[in-house]
Amino acid sequence: MEQARAVAEVATAQNRYNLTDRGSADVLEYCTRHGIGFIPWAPVAAGEPDRTGGPVDRIATTHHAAPSQMAPPWLPARSQVVRRIPGTSKVAHLEENLAAATLRLSDAESDELTAAA
Repeated sequence: MEQARAVAEVATAQNRYNLTDRGSADVLEYCTRHGIGFIPWAPVAAGEPDRTGGPVDRIATTHHAAPSQMAPPWLPARSQVVRRIPGTSKVAHLEENLAAATLRLSDAESDELTAAA
């Protein structure tokens, strides 16, 4: 990031980041410190925590939502610089993404999802 910022203004970074793959947590922390937007790539991947009866499934059920809808409300709780760009080629998936935008997790639910990975 420092090398890129030495030659150009950086508005956002896009790195793989989701419930089970937080290998770019250091980039997210850097972006947070410097007010740079962070766009998580593959944000819906949940792996083992998404299994039936797991924390993602259980919390989704309490919100009458699909497990794949848990990433959109969880991500902004990680940092105020997270920006989501939902991508899809299917109308049903777009509708699911739009519905997820209205979901709000409690601090306890967000913490549980964070700890689940």
